[in-house]
Amino acid sequence: MNSIDSIGQPQSARVASRPKAREGAPSFMAGDTEAAAGSAGAVSVAPAALASMLTLQELGGETGEDRQARKHGHLLLGALAELQRELLGGFDDTSALERLATLLAAVPRASDRRLGAMVSAIVVRARVELARRQM
Repeated sequence: MNSIDSIGQPQSARVASRPKAREGAPSFMAGDTEAAAGSAGAVSVAPAALASMLTLQELGGETGEDRQARKHGHLLLGALAELQRELLGGFDDTSALERLATLLAAVPRASDRRLGAMVSAIVVRARVELARRQM
């Protein structure tokens, strides 16, 4: 059984220094080059390329329902912004309210749970604005 004698690094442990990176060498490599060449699954990938691949993978999973719900959410946000501009400018806001009511009549459902929650929050805000003006 091991015991702790003092605080700090043990006297027998030595930290090996890492070799310095060569100029122009890739910033990340899995394993050493000879072992990587022998295995079929080892790949050297730049971090930026990895991020791009992950982003494309996430975008590829969006369904048609989600695209429609996202677009409709943006339209609702635009209508709310238009209503705000008309109220702040002192203009007649009936056209913005009618547009908002039209958009609220047919809100598509999202298959993604988080997107559905966001669109629902926008819908609630739009309904509050219509209720405040009794439409």
